[in-house]
Amino acid sequence: MLAALAVSPALPALAQFRVEVTGVGLTQLPVAIAPFRGEAQSPQKIAAIVQADLERSGQFRGVDTAGAALDEMSRPDLAPWRQKAADALAAGSVTRLADGRYDVRFRLWDVVRGQDLGGQGFVVTQGDLRLVSHRIADFIYEKLTGERGIFSTRIAYVTKAGGRYSLWIADADGENAQPALTSPEPIISPAWSPSGAQIAYVSFESRKPVVYVHEVATGRRRLIANFRGSNSAPAWSPDGRTLAVTLTRDGNSQLYLIDANGGEPRRLIQSAGIDTEPVFTKDGRSIYFVSDRGGSPQIYKMPVGGGNVERVTFTGNYNISPALSPDGRWMAYIARIGGAFKLHVMELGSGAITAITDTNADESPSFAPNSRLILYATQVQGREALMTTTLDGKIKARLAGQSGDIREPDWGPFQKT
Repeated sequence: MLAALAVSPALPALAQFRVEVTGVGLTQLPVAIAPFRGEAQSPQKIAAIVQADLERSGQFRGVDTAGAALDEMSRPDLAPWRQKAADALAAGSVTRLADGRYDVRFRLWDVVRGQDLGGQGFVVTQGDLRLVSHRIADFIYEKLTGERGIFSTRIAYVTKAGGRYSLWIADADGENAQPALTSPEPIISPAWSPSGAQIAYVSFESRKPVVYVHEVATGRRRLIANFRGSNSAPAWSPDGRTLAVTLTRDGNSQLYLIDANGGEPRRLIQSAGIDTEPVFTKDGRSIYFVSDRGGSPQIYKMPVGGGNVERVTFTGNYNISPALSPDGRWMAYIARIGGAFKLHVMELGSGAITAITDTNADESPSFAPNSRLILYATQVQGREALMTTTLDGKIKARLAGQSGDIREPDWGPFQKT
């Protein structure tokens, strides 16, 4: 029996992860996150979550805050923090209110310049304490880098445990995972809509691949593509109105466009090979895809309106799973090298390629919405795991699941504010 439900912060957290950050970057900002006053009585250790977020980004390293007794009302002596080589200091408090909610407040200081960089306050339920922690990390990240933080965004991924498949929606650090869908048949290819309100995916519940769109808030879903043969690899257009899909209704796997509410698909191109894994460019005018038209799987690019097909990858004889960064500068993909599947990043402007990993079973790369990190699945010591990496491969974070095979991750868009 297939089950679907809306994803709600009130649900108990399932499939918990631990975050392990490895590697050293060249230009990490030292930041001190003091323990929040009152967090010993809080069910979430806010300072630790904030620090883990910042370190996982690859752009910060933590500074020891042992013995610090500060909150958002403090006027701290910044000299000792300068001696510790901290560039910034954050402190705050968490207070349980009479109605059971929590009052969370914090403030950020520029230690070098001696400036108050501002702060925020939130009143939230217990179930939203992790979200608030991520939003605090977003605030600090943006104040110190000038770029928007991605810690309050969400990811989706699939697990197989025993004979059951589950589609999960989790925080960007892998915690607070909630099941959106469970099935005895495979679930593959989850893809977030540009608004973050929907996820397209492929289900085999009718014993063949069929494309659905799932409403995250309500758990309702709608059938998009159930044509003769295989229906797979959904990808959203930037405006959220159209999906590119791979269908075999007319023979080989070929690319089609279909309305996001369903309807009759329009064929994009006709080839004698297998065309699959489409992904739109940020302007919606072109699609990257994988094809074996040249004899082996390579990545190509074509205009959405039809026209010349341009080959993109030339190194190696097996390149699949293209993912484009939201800023349009980068393409992540998987290359098979000597039997190993490895994550690579191409700078699209120059064509320069960087091998990112030393693992051998990488799959399904997906960019963070600020284009600074890549989420992917791989195997570490024989176990499936979710990883994030910086684009240079120097900082990696492992999000290690407790049980089940983990695969098919996709990073959602920025949350609407």
